[in-house]
Amino acid sequence: MQIINNTILFVKNQLTHAEGGHDWFHIERVYKNALLIAEEEECDLTVVKLAALLHDIADSKFHGGDEMVGPKTARTFLESQNVSEDIILHVIAIIENISFKGGNFEKKFNSKELEIVQDADRLDAIGAIGIARTFNYGGFKNRPLYNPNIQPNLNMSKEEYKNSESPTLNHFYEKLLLLKDKMNTETGKKIAQKRHDFMVTFLSQFYAEWDGEV
Repeated sequence: MQIINNTILFVKNQLTHAEGGHDWFHIERVYKNALLIAEEEECDLTVVKLAALLHDIADSKFHGGDEMVGPKTARTFLESQNVSEDIILHVIAIIENISFKGGNFEKKFNSKELEIVQDADRLDAIGAIGIARTFNYGGFKNRPLYNPNIQPNLNMSKEEYKNSESPTLNHFYEKLLLLKDKMNTETGKKIAQKRHDFMVTFLSQFYAEWDGEV
């Protein structure tokens, strides 16, 4: 399908210099996850593909917190490809509602396609790759790996979550370990459980090494 090929080329070009956890390879993994989950769901596959490819086209974290940059960029591109307005509106709604945002964000839109792409994105935030992405971003922001004196904040507002500068390990408790129970689809839940268990094992090893026990 030409629109999908064009979207892949556009996204690759846009994310050429992106931070390692939000680059083209992140998009590619989410795209593959979405296709895997979609096999077991009744959905509009074109919307799933486009939303998976465009969901992080301009992450607000890298644009001064502006949450409108991503949707605007996606709309401009999709209009240039003569995509129907119905599909554009659906893809934009998914982009606007996909993020975790501290877990206190109330979705204003629901669809099976959003559930699929959201699960696909969340799967890339957990497990081995989730761990790697978390420490990569922590290094990008020059955050400490861990500080036993700074406890995770489990009741952050959306703004507090966005502006948090807490140690990288806290992010496991503030987001990653919570995602397993927020999955929408059966396929997503199954994969998430396996990746969640891996993170729990990692944390156990991390603390043992930190305390000089291993």
